[in-house]
Amino acid sequence: MRDIVMVVGSGMMGSGIGAMSALAGNKTVLVDTSAERAENGRKKAIECIRLREENELNTHEEAEKAIELLSTSDDSIKTAENARLVIEAIIENVEAKQNLFAQLDAVLPVEVPICSNTSGLRITDISAKCAHPERTVTTHFWLPAHLVPLVEVVMGDKTDEAVAVAVRDELRKWKKAPVLVKRDLPGQLANRVFQAIIRESIDIVASGLASAEDVDTAISRGMAMRFPVWGPLKHLDAIGLNLGLSVQETVLPSICADETANPYIKELVEKGDLGAKTGKGFYDWSTRSIEDDMKKRDAFIIEAVKAVERVEKK
Repeated sequence: MRDIVMVVGSGMMGSGIGAMSALAGNKTVLVDTSAERAENGRKKAIECIRLREENELNTHEEAEKAIELLSTSDDSIKTAENARLVIEAIIENVEAKQNLFAQLDAVLPVEVPICSNTSGLRITDISAKCAHPERTVTTHFWLPAHLVPLVEVVMGDKTDEAVAVAVRDELRKWKKAPVLVKRDLPGQLANRVFQAIIRESIDIVASGLASAEDVDTAISRGMAMRFPVWGPLKHLDAIGLNLGLSVQETVLPSICADETANPYIKELVEKGDLGAKTGKGFYDWSTRSIEDDMKKRDAFIIEAVKAVERVEKK
């Protein structure tokens, strides 16, 4: 009986994905290259489950059931014998992913979707060695996977849309907010938007218009405050497209339209100022803690998820 969700790769992303699968009531197997790695992934998944329980994103009963539904394996081919859905979350290397997909494609019935959590590679390329690329699809969970609702479901050049829609509908049962992306382009959907924001943010700092901290504050305390329930296109409809058009014609000519990375960030990289891991980037991390900021980020995401759920129930 095919009743297992199989997550291949039990690291930072795979453990969070496995946690959400189990919380949705699925028998979930975390698969990795060794029993030890897989068990470590299960422990991380349990931490994700407990964090959600502690913050009332899931009930105690849901958490206990999810932990019972989680198991591990170091044999992807044997585990595939009972899989109804496969999500790959291994290293971001196209050759490694291609080989795994080819192996799974050879043993899984054609109706079983094979998904990749890739954030930057094309599912078209990942599935190049598959005999049935029509059942392959990207499922890009956003970090942290056990907290951020978004999953980008991206169709490859040969993906059957019905498969992508079925995967999207499955993920809705996982307390996720999946979006269907119908073309396999670099950056998928959300990263294309995010990179446009990053490009303009770097240009503002490079030009001396504002500091990095003020740019981040303007975004996080301004437009981002309404984004959970009020996206930019809904905003345009609300203010009137005629006004939106007028603002675009005024502002767009003066904003950054570079097609390559800004020299400012290139210079930082050349100097070895790579961000928190080297102690300096846009911020001076010798006087700040990235770990503390990450905890604040996750705490805010938790409260935002709960707030959105309350608003949507009204």
